[in-house]
Amino acid sequence: MNINLPHFNMKNLVKEAGSTISRVVQLTEEKLGTTERTEYDLHFQNLAERADVTKTWTEKLVKDTESVLIPNPQNRVEDYIFEKIEKSKPKRLSNLEHLALDMIEAGGDFGQDLPYGQALIKVGQAEQKLGQCEHDFIATSGICFTQPLRKFLEGEMKTISKERGILDTKRLDLDACKNRVKKARSMLGQQSAERDLRVAQAEFDRQSEITKLLLDGISTSQASHLRHLHAFIQTQVRYYKQCGDVMEQLQRELAKMQHPKPRLRINSEDVDVGGPPSSVSMHSCDSDSLVGVALYSDSEIDKSLTNLLEDFNIEFDPTAISTVIFVTECSPVNEDYMYAKQGLMKGLVPRAFVEMLDEEHDVTL
Repeated sequence: MNINLPHFNMKNLVKEAGSTISRVVQLTEEKLGTTERTEYDLHFQNLAERADVTKTWTEKLVKDTESVLIPNPQNRVEDYIFEKIEKSKPKRLSNLEHLALDMIEAGGDFGQDLPYGQALIKVGQAEQKLGQCEHDFIATSGICFTQPLRKFLEGEMKTISKERGILDTKRLDLDACKNRVKKARSMLGQQSAERDLRVAQAEFDRQSEITKLLLDGISTSQASHLRHLHAFIQTQVRYYKQCGDVMEQLQRELAKMQHPKPRLRINSEDVDVGGPPSSVSMHSCDSDSLVGVALYSDSEIDKSLTNLLEDFNIEFDPTAISTVIFVTECSPVNEDYMYAKQGLMKGLVPRAFVEMLDEEHDVTL
């Protein structure tokens, strides 16, 4: 059986290994300061420093923006893998959409004809709209901001890093040629070393110009990034406006729904005990006072009436079934409320909880 083994050129392997070792030694000597080093000009150093800063901060901005758009790191990794294999990303329900589904299902179980069930369904539908707005915002932000920045990092910045690496190699070759010229002892060796130096210098200068052109292009890239940033802000403004519109519509729909008034059972009859209307003023009352009894009883009215009397500042004895108060008609007369006073306390009380006393009763407050 014939086995095709890969063909190795041992001379090239030995040559490359020797070159790598010599460069490592040369870099070590440069750090120790025992050999000369060709320095880049000040303009090139500024361009290189700006490129490093741009790369570092762009990577952070992309990472932070993706964390805001997709908080779950596992989902971010999954999306990145699908993007690399050029397949469509899986569709996931957001937390808002999960909440929306549960609200709609709960509203159906509680009863669509009941106020609470209706409200849950409406809120769930609004949350679904918010979830769709969120999906659109994430997709648009990726297209207009994070993807262009990532493409810059994976394209232009990688090219710049590659060319800078080649330039560093050319600089090491140039410095090595300079050292050989200094160490040449014979005339023939001197001429050969100078010829190698001229070639190394030309290659270094050419690579330096190529790298400078690429570094200068970062200014143009940053102008493009500024446009992408504006597009991202416009996307955010549109997203938050859509969310605000959805919530305002939800508020209007909930306001239209009839909220049931609390009801108490008094003498086998259901009585509405809603708060006093805003049109009734406690200070617009007739001067003629009548005497009435505010009725309450745990057995007949339950604790809701007790709390209601407390809200209206009516003092009462929990062991009794009533308390005596002064009452007057309000002006204009209100069908549901009367003005009440007991000692220094006064307020509006529901007419249904007051029983008028005859004049023959002797009342002391």
